[in-house]
Amino acid sequence: MQIFSSTETLGTWTGDGVVIALFSTPKEDGAKESPIATLSAELQELDRTRFGGLVQALLAEMEFKAEPGSTLEGRIGEGAIRRVLVLGLGSADKATLEQWRKGAAQAVRWAERARCPRIALGFPLYQGDEGGTAQALAEGGLLAAHQDRRFKSESKPSLLEAVTLLGCGSEAAIAAVATAQQVVDGVTLARELVSAPANVVVPQTLADRAIALAQAYPRVLQATILEREQCAELGMGAFLGVAQASELPPKFIHLTYTPDHSPIAHKVAIVGKGLTFDSGGLNLKVGAGSSIEIMKMDMGGAAATLGAAQAIAQMQPPHVQVHFIIATCENMISGRAMHPGDILTAANGKTIEVNNTDAEGRLTLADALVYADKLEVEAIVELSTLTGACIVALGEAIAGLWTTEDSLRQQIEAAAAATGEKIWAMPLEESYLEQMKSMIADYKNTGTRSGGAITGALFLKQFVEKTKAWAHLDIAGPVWSDKESGYNNPGGTGFPVRTLVQWVRSLSTHASVS
Repeated sequence: MQIFSSTETLGTWTGDGVVIALFSTPKEDGAKESPIATLSAELQELDRTRFGGLVQALLAEMEFKAEPGSTLEGRIGEGAIRRVLVLGLGSADKATLEQWRKGAAQAVRWAERARCPRIALGFPLYQGDEGGTAQALAEGGLLAAHQDRRFKSESKPSLLEAVTLLGCGSEAAIAAVATAQQVVDGVTLARELVSAPANVVVPQTLADRAIALAQAYPRVLQATILEREQCAELGMGAFLGVAQASELPPKFIHLTYTPDHSPIAHKVAIVGKGLTFDSGGLNLKVGAGSSIEIMKMDMGGAAATLGAAQAIAQMQPPHVQVHFIIATCENMISGRAMHPGDILTAANGKTIEVNNTDAEGRLTLADALVYADKLEVEAIVELSTLTGACIVALGEAIAGLWTTEDSLRQQIEAAAAATGEKIWAMPLEESYLEQMKSMIADYKNTGTRSGGAITGALFLKQFVEKTKAWAHLDIAGPVWSDKESGYNNPGGTGFPVRTLVQWVRSLSTHASVS
């Protein structure tokens, strides 16, 4: 499917189906219900001259009120345009760009059902911003159109060929659509890595992908892959303790983005958890609700890290150097497996009593964070499918955010708000760290059931000593979807690639370079 920016209007475009997005009509004082939505004077004239008044008649007949996400569809003839979808945006003064993204997703799915190969989107401009409108519509449409059919023996190809964005033909809009495609390419990479089974995506797969990205963008990306022996030389006992039971060798990935011919104003690191499969180790995941069958998605943080790397390499924002870091391995069972009660030593010399082998992600991340902390970056953002406790606290749609600096929290919250990805700031309650203290080592790797998402964040914090601004994103909920929702399809969602890319772009935009 292709997205086209166009200066055309509903009055001139020809194709199979059109999508008309409408704001609701405000209620009059004292009215109990919102009135039926009406077309603008311009659209009424167009409807009368081109569609014989069928659209307005449809609105009246079905008492369509244009509430957010509501839809109305019908056939409007056999001529240049056969079908119409009317989509509600709700009140104009409460509208957000996320409604444009979700509206475009609804349009794409409708086009498939209605068998319309070519459709046009007639949406109002969001706050008069043609570029922002075009990017949101393109993102929503492209994300909804992505279908992962790699592992089906038979699958029907997509019927939808082209989506035209009406009234979005400026240079800013054309550039915005190109940006949306780059962002979605990164999200798609993350989605497909997360959705692929653990016999397809192994630690070597992630390392190969990092190398392939560096080869595709050699002017701005450089890849370094550390093998088991090199990790041992760096003292990564926590990471290697998790990896030791697997037949597959671990890989430590360091992918560096450095803008071409641009002075560096900001240096940051993005660290992603990379467990390509998590059996739970000797604390084996068993029984109903253990979710062992979807533990292929325990590398969702690593997938998003690589997805963000791809998008950033395509965009090439100036003035920001980004280090993408992944410690990837499997957590398996064998005669070599770490035992509950073992003591591991991380790369910063801190010792960890393993009281639960199924809290392994934080062990791999400990050494990854120590490595990132030595790079003299101003901020580290780490993302991981760390705890079920975060899903209990925030549900499946929202990621938890823990930070050591308000400025970094504000940056990430602003980036998430711009992309529509849901993140909620959580407390770093230092008194809870007492749960993690061990009698025989520096720390245990788990505390009590109470505040499990917070104690997980506090554990990770112990491995960042030099970098003042650090953030932990627990993405266990939104990284995976069992059903179609918004612009996500079942499987990996690619969360939070778009937020990471937006964060880096915002640093680039506001960089002060002497």
